[in-house]
Amino acid sequence: DATSAAVAAAAAAAAVTPTQHQAAAAAASHAPSPASVNGSRKLVFTIDQDDPGPATPKIYVITPTYRRPEQVAELTRLAQTLMLVSNLHWLVVEDAVAPTRRVLAFLDSCSVPHTYLLGTASRRYKGANKPRGVSNRNAGLKWLKGHVKEGIIYFADDDNTYDYRIFQEIRATKQVSMFPVGLVTRLGVSSPIVSGGKLIGFYDGWIAGRKFPVDMAGFAVNVQFYLKRNAPMMPYNVGFEEDGFLKALKIKPEDIEPLADNCTKVNNPVGATFTFEEFEKSKTSRS
Repeated sequence: DATSAAVAAAAAAAAVTPTQHQAAAAAASHAPSPASVNGSRKLVFTIDQDDPGPATPKIYVITPTYRRPEQVAELTRLAQTLMLVSNLHWLVVEDAVAPTRRVLAFLDSCSVPHTYLLGTASRRYKGANKPRGVSNRNAGLKWLKGHVKEGIIYFADDDNTYDYRIFQEIRATKQVSMFPVGLVTRLGVSSPIVSGGKLIGFYDGWIAGRKFPVDMAGFAVNVQFYLKRNAPMMPYNVGFEEDGFLKALKIKPEDIEPLADNCTKVNNPVGATFTFEEFEKSKTSRS
């Protein structure tokens, strides 16, 4: 009937397509052409309003995401934190074979300068007890390697909560900086232990023989330092992704730069969104 036809027409008019998003990206500054990701041509949509200033290093936030009911809600929460941070570029990397309409619609209304990438995980790395978000993060790192010469790299998962003040601190990162993360592991906090301004150990609920037992949200890397270390990727090794990445950077523990008042403040309460069953399993596996 006429009402149904009107509703359908309105929905079609409001729908956001990859073509529309790409056109918006082309009109913005610093919009690169489609880049090579994971060895194949992938669509890259970029919106960027800010130019990095020499006195204020640009922060590149890499966020893995994947399709689920709460996906856009959690991206919205993270975006509203990032909106408070100046000179920041957000790499939203989705584990999908094609751009997701809901994510593109969200990004079209997002005021945070951003790039949308596809970081499709191989089937061998999907399922229980498999590394999550590695293909996404590596796609983001590859984009940075091809487009960026300086700045700061930070990994921010979409299901976590971040204090905007930590982003101001990590701008000072010369090589690798670290800081406490709250609401993780059975101890409730993961943190470097600092004495006399130097790292002397780690406090974490799951050490597991790791050289750098830190959470993904607990460190930042300088882009120039990353490139000098041959731009390593993150390993597909469950529970050892951070440790493997940091070891590949060949950073010495004594050269780690402690932030957050020598790691005495938890300015970064992660608090990932998870079910009660997942919480119980995490206590069992990490106790």
